[in-house]
Amino acid sequence: MEIFVISIAALFASGLTLFSGFGLGTLLMPVVAIFFPVEIAIAITAVVHLANNIFKVALLGKKANRSVLLSFGIPAVAFAFFGALILGWLSGIPSIFEYAAFGNQIQVSPLKLVVGILIMTFVMLELSPGFSSLALDKKYLPYGGVISGFFGGLSGHQGAFRSMFLLKAGLSKEEFVATGVILAVMVDMSRVLIYGWEMSGQHQTVQWPLIIAASVSAFMGAYFGSKLLKKITIKAIQIVVSVLLVIVSLGLMSGVL
Repeated sequence: MEIFVISIAALFASGLTLFSGFGLGTLLMPVVAIFFPVEIAIAITAVVHLANNIFKVALLGKKANRSVLLSFGIPAVAFAFFGALILGWLSGIPSIFEYAAFGNQIQVSPLKLVVGILIMTFVMLELSPGFSSLALDKKYLPYGGVISGFFGGLSGHQGAFRSMFLLKAGLSKEEFVATGVILAVMVDMSRVLIYGWEMSGQHQTVQWPLIIAASVSAFMGAYFGSKLLKKITIKAIQIVVSVLLVIVSLGLMSGVL
């Protein structure tokens, strides 16, 4: 059942979020977390996210902007390691409070609370009229890499800040998508190394059948989504994704997800 549910979620999340540049990990991780602890769900989602982005690089990567890859990508990779290490530390902290609801005892862990707050913050910034009108010079791209890489390693939500900076970098729609997926691969590779190291230290088993099924479903979503790239605006998809992210954020902060 978990393979079926997670694969369907990966299919739709991948197709929907191809345009926005963020959201696959954010939307998929809570579904995985229904069946696994949050820290394991983040690690599984990271592998699916990496595999899906490698596939998208094959589809769209040739349009990437090289100067942005260097100025944004190098600091992003460095700080993704740091964020992934913080995740390992948070996952070891017990629940900070619990309550009874829906006939169950619901626990809120520091990790869920942090991830939920991060998602809500990203959405508020993304939909803020003041932020939307803010013009950022390309000289700020390295700082965007630091922020995106750190939060990518910490919770997997690298794409929100990455998109915020790239949208102001003067890229065409095709360059925006292509550059974003290559940057995502760079961050994913660094954080997956840390996750794998921490899971092996805890003797956790890698769920390969689930990862493969979810990755193939995400490939299909990305493929069909790429066929619609010229017909859909980035802004329209970002609004849809933002609504979904608010729901996920509230679910995590309340402990329901």
